Amino acid sequence: MALFSGQSPSRREILRVGGGGLLGLGLADVLALRARGAVPIIGGPGWGRAKNVILIFLQGGPSHLDLWDPKPDAPDDVRSSFKTIPSKVPGMEVTELLPRLAQVTDKFTFIRSMSYTPNGLFNHTAACYQMLTGYTADKVSPSGQLEPPSPKDFPTVGSHIVRMHPPEVPMLPFVMMPRPLQESNVIGKGGSAGFLGRAYDPYTLYPSGDDFDNGKLDRVKVADLTLRPELSIGRLQRRAHLRDVVNGNMEALERATEKHELDHYTGMALDLVLSGRAKEAFELAREPDALRDRYGRTTFGQSCLMARRFIEAGTRFVQVNWPKVANSDRHSWDVHKALGRRMKDDAAPMFDPGLATLIEDLDERGMLDETLVVAVGEFGRSPRKGLSTSGNDNDADGRDHWPYCFTAVIAGAGIKRGAVYGESDATGSAPVGDKIVHPTDLLATIYHTLGIEAHTMVNNHLDQPRELVKGTPVLELFD
Repeated sequence: MALFSGQSPSRREILRVGGGGLLGLGLADVLALRARGAVPIIGGPGWGRAKNVILIFLQGGPSHLDLWDPKPDAPDDVRSSFKTIPSKVPGMEVTELLPRLAQVTDKFTFIRSMSYTPNGLFNHTAACYQMLTGYTADKVSPSGQLEPPSPKDFPTVGSHIVRMHPPEVPMLPFVMMPRPLQESNVIGKGGSAGFLGRAYDPYTLYPSGDDFDNGKLDRVKVADLTLRPELSIGRLQRRAHLRDVVNGNMEALERATEKHELDHYTGMALDLVLSGRAKEAFELAREPDALRDRYGRTTFGQSCLMARRFIEAGTRFVQVNWPKVANSDRHSWDVHKALGRRMKDDAAPMFDPGLATLIEDLDERGMLDETLVVAVGEFGRSPRKGLSTSGNDNDADGRDHWPYCFTAVIAGAGIKRGAVYGESDATGSAPVGDKIVHPTDLLATIYHTLGIEAHTMVNNHLDQPRELVKGTPVLELFD
């Protein structure tokens, strides 16, 4: 009897058959199926190497050609106006905008072959949703923007991770800062737990102040993580005990709290307050001034430093969103106009020291071996300047949206150091060769480092089974 329904078995059919030898399939058969993406990848290079993840999400779509995939020999209307400079590792050249990152290229890998075809017009919200969930959205308007976040959404990657691997100590599981994902008035799409439920939403650290206020993280208030003076630890514990007694005698309430897992998460919140770990993680003032200066006294730089502090305290997943609305001016990466001035004067001086110091600092503390760091945007920028690819108006010194080829930085947790994976063509328009990395493959790689099989099934809001992501981990990224 045939094991599968057709000549080309699906992943779901393979998963239904199960592991443990795959019912007599020979090694050659398994390897052949795996090459077609039909068999789960469990074990192997990088499997379970990470305990924590820091995702630097560069909403707005940074220009790969003007940062870390320069093409100095390209035609004038493609070539960056910024000079190409050498880095610590030959072959990992960057532009003059990234002098600090150039000195730490021996600690990470460039993926220069990120690529995907968008669903509808490739504007920011749709692209952010796809990058962070691994799924395209059901409803895309003519402008490419989506509806607001919904309980029916696919969960963002951090929510899946903390559900399957909660922190080992009383600590905030998933933190997102310093501002939400946003395009125009669409806020937070792709950044929630969606159908997993609000219990797995990130703790959102969005301090007050506008996007040009670089001192906002110094004014973070942690009152919600501190006991009020009139509440002693003993008194709070007695209240928790009283709650348990009341719940135990109210069947209807018990059923309601069970549905929403309120008892479990109230207990987690109590442990969090009593441990003091989260409160300490917020206290940037504990860091030496010299180190804070290295990160940069900007919202982005200090967010990177706080991300390290959260990971150090036991947080499983930290997402640092670029601190500017995706489609906006000045230090946004959405450089349809005045690219040269905006990238040189506004964005790069914040970005370069922040990311470089984060990687350097984690490595110096011995944390990089167990912390995966990924820096990526929702797409790159068009190779030709002035070209309209998304219905936007671009000037001669601007680049439009381009999901067909862009770059990601990935470091830690067994990722090769001083390496480049994949390459783009002579104009940075498309990947060359077969080392194309789809956003789903990047997500699958993140799951893989945490010992989570990418095709694991989880039930959605309709109790239908869905894979975490339909990508395949890129094992060649690992030592």
